[in-house]
Amino acid sequence: MFKRVVLPLLVLALLLAAYFWAALSWSYSTGDRAGWVQKLSNKGWICKTWEGELALVSLPGTTPEKFLFTIWNDEVAQQVTRAMGKRVTLHYEEKVGLPGSCFGDTRYYVTAVTVSDEIPLATGVIVPNAQAPAVPASAASRP
Repeated sequence: MFKRVVLPLLVLALLLAAYFWAALSWSYSTGDRAGWVQKLSNKGWICKTWEGELALVSLPGTTPEKFLFTIWNDEVAQQVTRAMGKRVTLHYEEKVGLPGSCFGDTRYYVTAVTVSDEIPLATGVIVPNAQAPAVPASAASRP
């Protein structure tokens, strides 16, 4: 009975565990997307994940494209929350083969966020995002 029932179930469980380990460890692609985070929410009935939208704008005045992403790490989600309203670069890994919504609603899992200091408008045209230090009026009038 052991060889006919328990052993095949054990082999099946090991194969399933190996599949999930491989799917979670291996990334189909990695990359960066830059834009403005316009939505971030903690969703799910049982498995809670952070789901968000990044507005990608290639040229001023054009319709923004949305990049939908998932965050597993609460610390990264808090960094993204603090950076809302600023231009950011999100580093992501694309995972393929994860079944169900317990792993997130998208295939793109954000692992890091960087706040951009400059906003490139076109080739060679950059608008600084940070405020320039104020020069006192008395220092500006000196020869």
